[in-house]
Amino acid sequence: MSGADAKVKATIDLAIERVLKVYGSWRRDTPIAQMRIDWDRLFWSDAVTSKTQSVSANGVDALWVEAPGVDTDRVLVYFHGGGFKLGSVRSHRDLMARISGAANCRVLGLEYRLAPEHRFPAPIEDAVAAYRWLLKQGTAGDRIAFAGDSAGGGLAISAMFALREQRLPLPAAAVLLSAWTDLTAESKSYQTRAQADPIHQRPMIIATARNYLGDRGDPRDPLASPLFGDLTGLPPVLLQVGDRETGLDDSHRFAEKARDAGVEVRVEVYNGMIHVFQQFPEILPEASQAIDSIGRFLQGIWSHSR
Repeated sequence: MSGADAKVKATIDLAIERVLKVYGSWRRDTPIAQMRIDWDRLFWSDAVTSKTQSVSANGVDALWVEAPGVDTDRVLVYFHGGGFKLGSVRSHRDLMARISGAANCRVLGLEYRLAPEHRFPAPIEDAVAAYRWLLKQGTAGDRIAFAGDSAGGGLAISAMFALREQRLPLPAAAVLLSAWTDLTAESKSYQTRAQADPIHQRPMIIATARNYLGDRGDPRDPLASPLFGDLTGLPPVLLQVGDRETGLDDSHRFAEKARDAGVEVRVEVYNGMIHVFQQFPEILPEASQAIDSIGRFLQGIWSHSR
């Protein structure tokens, strides 16, 4: 192993250790409220300067995150990850602030409702409500983009399906980080990447999907698993994923289907990286590179929509 490879391994191992320490502290009787507190503490950071403002977006709690000097006419709606049961605008504030600066836009992070208290399709309903609020505020669809990681990545696309059904204008683009697009977890990568992925294994994914869907939910419903939906007419999509992820094929298969539907798609696979590695920019250079790429993608989209 070269010195450069050893350095990458050391930094990614540090990120993995932080996540597994939190996972390892949980027991069967750990309250969901405590798990959410632990998750927010794991990712919370205010290392990046930004202005924040709490708002109610048509009844949905949300947080404006704005890096200094950005174009406030551009809005990125961000859907945090966490398997539809964890995560918040607190856990993702740092990532949203960094993307705000890179993409020269405001970010609206949504506190969509979580399971098990609020199961499918509550997050989609919240996404549509918040989007309608933005439109009512005078922000045109071509000045809005969606982004999300993990469960939030899938939610970003599912929300577009719902908007399309309601004949609302779609956002200008979507950015998906380690997107969970298939709640059946049937892709081959759940087996081929099982040894490489230190965090997410198929039984955990299946249990998380069941928690979100409940006993009657269908994991093949396109509003739950956008991989099974009609992707025709979607805006340009950027997907980022680590090559160690068991969910790697969730991005590859979605991209392939999107291209077949005529959607402009770009996939970036980051060597040696884990699930939503973009949340570790202070120790992973690849995270900063990925965030910069998100910024270039979104700025390119908006520059052509004028």
